[in-house]
Amino acid sequence: MNDAAHAMDRMYRRQRHLYDASRKFYLLGRDQTIAELAVPAGGSVLEIGCGTGRNLVRIAQTYPGAACHGLDVSAAMLDTAARSVARAGLDGRISLARGDATAFDPTALFGQDAYDRILISYALSMIPPWERVLAEAVGHLAPEGQLHVVDFGGQAGLPRPARALLNRWLAAFSVTPRATLPQVVADAAARTGAEACVRQRFGGYCVQAVIVRRTGSGVPAGGGGPPVPDHRPIA
Repeated sequence: MNDAAHAMDRMYRRQRHLYDASRKFYLLGRDQTIAELAVPAGGSVLEIGCGTGRNLVRIAQTYPGAACHGLDVSAAMLDTAARSVARAGLDGRISLARGDATAFDPTALFGQDAYDRILISYALSMIPPWERVLAEAVGHLAPEGQLHVVDFGGQAGLPRPARALLNRWLAAFSVTPRATLPQVVADAAARTGAEACVRQRFGGYCVQAVIVRRTGSGVPAGGGGPPVPDHRPIA
């Protein structure tokens, strides 16, 4: 694995034990996003940046017929996720693998080339080449598949002191809100002939977005995403 993987392992070697307890108060919108996945009967779900496995366990419990897969670059986090999955008795329903979210082969990792639902929950704000992650995810959607994203937004509707305090807190955990996330989602959908829906929530505290890959859209299922243009924050 690359330097980013080693950095993540160093960061989470200790944090992983307190991650879920400390994050539940400010990673807003995760459970609503899971509820809105509406996984079809017998469908497949991939979470990119699955971390401790918290979301995957909830997904597997919410959608009992779904095959659930989780990808993360951190071996430390995957160890914690495996323990969480085992405690929930979901070993047979949830598969985990280590991989780089900017370029991965789900067939090699999980034996599946495309997914009905892909989830990225508060991971893009921690990955420097986050636009490449988004494009890669779109490329692994099955026809009529959906990519669901929830992450920190530009906070335009929050008071200035609240924004400053929040961003100082997030910076301590190497988290960078993606102010251009709505536009990047819209562009990723447009380039692939998909449809996008973006919602700014809680004064822009977080963004919830969905990309739907319609049958006959421009990117073959499992083919990876197209090149991504450079987006710079809007002043």
